[in-house]
Amino acid sequence: MRKEKAFTLVEILIVVVVLGIIAGIIISMVSGSVISARESAVATELHMLRRYVLIYKNQHLEVSPGYSDGDTTQAPTEQVFIDQMTMSSNTSGQTAAVGTADFPRGPYLMKIPVNPLNHKDTVQVLGDSANFPANADDSHGWIYKPATSEIRADSGGTNDSGTPYYDY
Repeated sequence: MRKEKAFTLVEILIVVVVLGIIAGIIISMVSGSVISARESAVATELHMLRRYVLIYKNQHLEVSPGYSDGDTTQAPTEQVFIDQMTMSSNTSGQTAAVGTADFPRGPYLMKIPVNPLNHKDTVQVLGDSANFPANADDSHGWIYKPATSEIRADSGGTNDSGTPYYDY
């Protein structure tokens, strides 16, 4: 009688358990990397938005984007902010299609970036006398106050060191 070599059920179960443990370790490492990448991306997007808001302000008679025609007596709006950041403009803040004569400024952005943490690209624009909410509620991608040129990520939660994303 010849004895064939084969794995026993116990050996197969041991291999499956070991592979499961290894997979669990790898998945936890990868998911941590994904979260770190999103945190880094939101910080980068905020840095970029803040820089372009300041560039716009410097090129438009010290008026932040969001005010229609650069008129700070009007209430700032999301659509005006988006237009002023993504279209060409003149010094007074009026907008036109890219390449339009007499509109030499901008565009500063191709589009409003998506917040990597909540996947939204909308902007909550606060009025001049409004305060920033106490906490993020994830209802928008970004929260912006033209009166102070301040912009924040509308993202709840904290990073590994306990810093709220809202305070980035």
